[in-house]
Amino acid sequence: MSHLVSGISSAGRAVPDVEGRRFLVSRAEGPYVFDDRGRRYVDTAMGFGATLLGHSHPAVVDAVSRAVANGSMPAYAHALEEEAASALATHTGSLDQVVFLNSGSEAVHLACRVARAATGRRVVAKLAAGYDGWFSDVAFGNAGSEAAGMRSNSRPRQGDTVLTRFNDIEDLRALLAEEPNLAAIIVEPMMANAGCLPPDPDYLANLSRLAREAGVMVIADEVLMGFRVRQGLSGHGFGLDPDLATLGKAIGNGFAVAALVGTREATAVFRDGRLRQAGTYNGNPVACAAVAATMGILSTLDYGAFLSKGDDLRTEIEKDVARLWRPVSTSGYGSVFTPWFTPTPPHTYVQASASVDPELTLALHLALRRHGVISMPAAFGRHYLSAAHDREALDLLRDAFRHAARELSNRHDIGPVYRSK
Repeated sequence: MSHLVSGISSAGRAVPDVEGRRFLVSRAEGPYVFDDRGRRYVDTAMGFGATLLGHSHPAVVDAVSRAVANGSMPAYAHALEEEAASALATHTGSLDQVVFLNSGSEAVHLACRVARAATGRRVVAKLAAGYDGWFSDVAFGNAGSEAAGMRSNSRPRQGDTVLTRFNDIEDLRALLAEEPNLAAIIVEPMMANAGCLPPDPDYLANLSRLAREAGVMVIADEVLMGFRVRQGLSGHGFGLDPDLATLGKAIGNGFAVAALVGTREATAVFRDGRLRQAGTYNGNPVACAAVAATMGILSTLDYGAFLSKGDDLRTEIEKDVARLWRPVSTSGYGSVFTPWFTPTPPHTYVQASASVDPELTLALHLALRRHGVISMPAAFGRHYLSAAHDREALDLLRDAFRHAARELSNRHDIGPVYRSK
């Protein structure tokens, strides 16, 4: 009898059994994971984007080991907190005030509390089909839900949370006009959990401007995209000018840590007593050691080369799979992307929801797995690359896609061309 509810602590980790056996990881190193029988797989989930430097990076592991040896939970202030905060703030521009937390969901929850305390308003808007954590306030309108499609004449709402469409500045104008009690808009610079939908060129800059004119705060949810395409907030590279940003995943390279960063004006609510942050494990030495070490390494990462090798891989996959099986496209960036079984990638969530094909996604997952690659099997899934994905790992990835395409081309139960839904 299993004592672990549903056999897993986070539903996103689940992958299908093969021949009655669960996929259980025994260890992870660099761009690879090894199952409980010792088989090596190229990893394209990479801790859902957390292990940007690769699994078990020696410098991060060493820093964390020293922190553990010196006491992992002293309950008092320690020097590593400021060291980690300073290292992080070096890359976040005017958002140079830092509060450490333990998960991205906590960071988003605190950001919403800050916005409400700062503005005196209650309502928070989020992007339809976005994912901003599992807390009840924002666990609404996620990709795949009926609300995410925003097909009715009334704006979807759950309590004090409302939805607005990604890449639709006119819908944002309408929201601002109809909702005077709006405190903040939570924005993912790229809609990762909706299939890596990138922003239109001017969308994020216009969103920042319109929100500021209405006295509405902008919260950049950078838990997934922070440090993934540049040294710092991805939104800053796309024209977004947020008051607050939530970070997680990559900032600790796989150790449990998150952060809320904000401008001095936005975080004044902590200093003047309007809001108080707390949390036993917030900013613990282990987490801070991981952040400080990771930031030191990321400050030397050649992001241009990193993204270029990923974009080259995407191009090769598209060409190879189209030649051997059927047209495919990808959306996203060189360090994180989603394959689509369509000639061109979707631009909006409505297009993405019409294009997603769970059957083909699962078939591709199983075929890749047979050829030594582990991937996310769910619809709207993503493929992550890390700095540790060297030429050997990239060649193995490309070869696995080729073998999978050949194998799937012989499946009579899977259509050879795009099926409109």
